[in-house]
Amino acid sequence: MERDELYSAVREKENMLSTAFPALMNKVYTWMALALVITGMTAYGFASTGLTLTIISNQVVFWGLIIAEFALVWSISGAIDKMSLATATLLFILYSALNGAMLSSIFYAFTMSSIASVFFITAGTFGVTAAVGYFTKSDLTSMGKILFMALIGLVIATIVNLFLHSNGLDLIISYAGVLVFVGLTAYDSQKIKQMLAQCDEVNESTQKLAVLGSLTLYLDFINLFIYLLRIFGERK
Repeated sequence: MERDELYSAVREKENMLSTAFPALMNKVYTWMALALVITGMTAYGFASTGLTLTIISNQVVFWGLIIAEFALVWSISGAIDKMSLATATLLFILYSALNGAMLSSIFYAFTMSSIASVFFITAGTFGVTAAVGYFTKSDLTSMGKILFMALIGLVIATIVNLFLHSNGLDLIISYAGVLVFVGLTAYDSQKIKQMLAQCDEVNESTQKLAVLGSLTLYLDFINLFIYLLRIFGERK
């Protein structure tokens, strides 16, 4: 009798996992896709109405938006356990809108056709890389540590080039950025899968983990898009 009860409990646990995991993974990519739509619509709206020029010409507004973006990412990533699911989702939506406002300048720098082309290239690259990270049997943890150090180097090189204004270094940074975020997409995809696979049910806590995963993959996609645009984008 005890064996039957134990077997029944194990089966119930497996059923809960098999139900919760795909539901949470679906939320990760649904929220990510929604954020990308909001970013794209906001960017196009700001560019078409001329609000982008206000951001570019006003240093207070420009740096204020940058600080606000960093603050939102820090709040979601660092304090998500202390906030409700609704708050976390709202902050993610707000961040994607602010990011769209900042990215609206690409419509002044690049042609619409090249932006669209690079977006689809990014989507294809992201999809393949995320699938590799999801389905691979290899542990990508060690690669993640290397990529994090490479990301720090990428940030430092970008800051240095703000003063050097070197086209050659800018191109090297762009190619390096593509490699780093392709790797991070695979790493983050595996990490999110492993994290959500441990969740027994779909509740507020596990859905907040899905929001955090969505933010992570969203940032990977956006950064990959920016670096690919710098390489393949047709400037006006």
